[in-house]
Amino acid sequence: MSSEGKFKPKMIGIICNWCCYGGADLCGVSRFQYPAYIRLVRVMCSGRVDLKHIFLAFSNGADAMFVGGCHINDCHYNPEGNYDALSMVNLCKKLLEHVGINPKRLRLEWVSAGEGIRFANIMNEFGREIEELGPLGKSEGIDPSELKSRLESVGKLIPYFKLTKMKELALHDSDQEMYTRLYTSEEVDRLIREAPSYYIDPEKCQACTTCAGKCPVEAIISAKRQVHIIDQEKCIRCGTCYEACPPKFRAVTKIIGEPVPPPLPEDQRTIVGKGKEGGVA
Repeated sequence: MSSEGKFKPKMIGIICNWCCYGGADLCGVSRFQYPAYIRLVRVMCSGRVDLKHIFLAFSNGADAMFVGGCHINDCHYNPEGNYDALSMVNLCKKLLEHVGINPKRLRLEWVSAGEGIRFANIMNEFGREIEELGPLGKSEGIDPSELKSRLESVGKLIPYFKLTKMKELALHDSDQEMYTRLYTSEEVDRLIREAPSYYIDPEKCQACTTCAGKCPVEAIISAKRQVHIIDQEKCIRCGTCYEACPPKFRAVTKIIGEPVPPPLPEDQRTIVGKGKEGGVA
C-alpha cells in the first residue's frame, strides 16, 4: 500500500504533567521520532482521567486511547493518583470488551520525565499495533452507528459503575498484577444487566419534593402540586430517591431489566386534591 493510502489512526494520549509529559518533552527535544497522528492532552495527574473521557473519545471516533502517568509510588500527589488510573483503566478495558471493542485499543504506561526514548518506543509500538487493527470497529466487525450506540448506552452507566465499584476504584496496592484480577467479564456483564432505573409513579406521587431535595445531581424535575419526573439522562442510579420517598407514598419504583415508562406530558402533571376532584370538569 502506498504511503498516501496508508491508514492513519486517530489516537489520543492523556498524560500527567509531572512525569509522562516531561518524558514526551524530552522525546521532542532529543528529536526521537513517533507518529504525528498521536495527539497529547496534558492533565495534572493520570488519576484525573475518568471513564467518561475514554468513552467520549471513542464515541467521537478515536481509534485508540493512551493514558500515561508517573511510575508507581512516584506520583506527585497524595493519595497516589496513578493507582486510581490503574484501577480505572482495567475496569474500562472490561467495559470496552463488553461493548465489543478490542481492549488493546486502550493502553496505560508509566513514563518518567527522564525517559524520552521510552516514551518514543511506546508511542511507536502502540501506533503500529493500532495501524494493524485498523479503524475503530473494523477489526471488531461492528457497524459504526451500532458501535456508537453501544458506547453511548454503556457510557450513561458510568456514574453507576463508579458508585458500585467505589472500593475497587480507590484501591491502592503495590501489586500491579492484582489490578488485572479486580474485574471479570462476567462481573461487568452482570453489573450492566442488573443496572437499575428509577421511576416516579404519577398515581402515587404527592409532590412532597422530598426526593428532589435529596437527589445529589438534581435529576428530578419538581414543582409545587406537580407530579415529579426523573430525568433519566441525568440520573446516576444511586437510589437516593428510592430511599428518600416517604413510606406512606412509596411513589418511587426501582426497575431492572425493563424499559422505564415515558414521563407524563407537562399538561398532565398537576395533582388535584381530593376535595377538588368533584369540581373538575
